[in-house]
Amino acid sequence: MANSPKFHPALTVTNIKSLVSVILDNEQGLYHSWATLFINLARVYDFYDHLVPPTEALALAANTTTKSADRALWKRLDVVILQWIYTTIAPDLLLAILKRNDTAEGAWNRLESLFQDKKPPEPSISRRTLRTLLADVDAPVTNSRLILRLTGFTGGV
Repeated sequence: MANSPKFHPALTVTNIKSLVSVILDNEQGLYHSWATLFINLARVYDFYDHLVPPTEALALAANTTTKSADRALWKRLDVVILQWIYTTIAPDLLLAILKRNDTAEGAWNRLESLFQDKKPPEPSISRRTLRTLLADVDAPVTNSRLILRLTGFTGGV
């Protein structure tokens, strides 16, 4: 009997834009939101290790075994995920990260570095935008703290 093709749950997704509803672009500062939706999807459909390989020894060994067990499936899934990344970002970002023979992890890392190095827009930004920008650089802030900062309140009663 011939080997039947292996199945992976991520291969059932037919419309990535219905699951990652944010299109990442340079203008709106939504990297954190986009990345969160994508990471959640990665966990649900079991492809997180294609974006962020494990570093702990036991998990790394399991990942290597999985990769080696069916190299063709691993490569196919990686290209599917890479295509999802390309489909959920704006054309200017696509051109900035596009690379021949790329991997999902490579594209993921280049996008992350583009937004980690990016400076926030002009000071006249909304509370929501400021909160998103701070969350994008791993510095989330609560509403009350943000309001205190924006109003210039420094303490004391």
